[in-house]
Amino acid sequence: MRSNLGILRNFYQYKPDHLVIFGTNVGTNLDPVKFPNLPVSPATITGGSPTYAARDTAFDALTAALDTDADYVETIVKDNLEMLLSTGYLPVSYNHSSSPLDDTAIVGLWNNGTMQVLLQLLAVRNAKVYQVETSTDGGKTWVEACLPTSQSQRILLANLVPGTTYLVRARAVGGSTGASNWTAPGSIMST
Repeated sequence: MRSNLGILRNFYQYKPDHLVIFGTNVGTNLDPVKFPNLPVSPATITGGSPTYAARDTAFDALTAALDTDADYVETIVKDNLEMLLSTGYLPVSYNHSSSPLDDTAIVGLWNNGTMQVLLQLLAVRNAKVYQVETSTDGGKTWVEACLPTSQSQRILLANLVPGTTYLVRARAVGGSTGASNWTAPGSIMST
C-alpha cells in the first residue's frame, strides 16, 4: 500500500540560486543515521554556488541527486511527517479526497538578498494556492503580496523596502473547500 505522504518535487522549477539554497538545506538536514543508505551523499548535494548551479549540467546533476535521495527518503519516512520535515524536503500528500483545508504554518522566514525575503510554508493537502499578505504597520492593514500555486511552499517576496519591518501571514485556499485560517504573523526586517 502506498503512503499518503510524499516529497514535493517542485525543485525542478527553482531558479538556480534557489536550488542551491534548497540543496544546501536538504544536504545539511539529511541525517545519515536515519537514512544510512542514501544513494547520493549529503555532501554531494550540499555546496555549490549560484554561478556553478546556473550551468545546465550542474542544475541537472543537483536536481537528479535531490530526486534520487527523495525516492529513498520516502521509503523510510512512509507517513511520518515529522521525520520528513527533518530532512529539509517539503511534504506533499497523495490523498486526493475532498475535505476541509488544514491550517498552514510559517516554517521559515529569511532574508534572501537585498529587498527579498524567502517564506517557507507547511504544505496543506488539497490546497490550490497560498494567499500571502504583508503589513508594515504592525498588522493594522494587510496588503496582498502574492498567490503562489499549491506547489510553491517556498515563496519569494520581492521589492521590499530595506530597513522596513514586515509582518507576513499566509493561508491555504482550496476551491470548494474554502480557505484555512491565517497563520500567526511572522516578523522580519528587510535588508
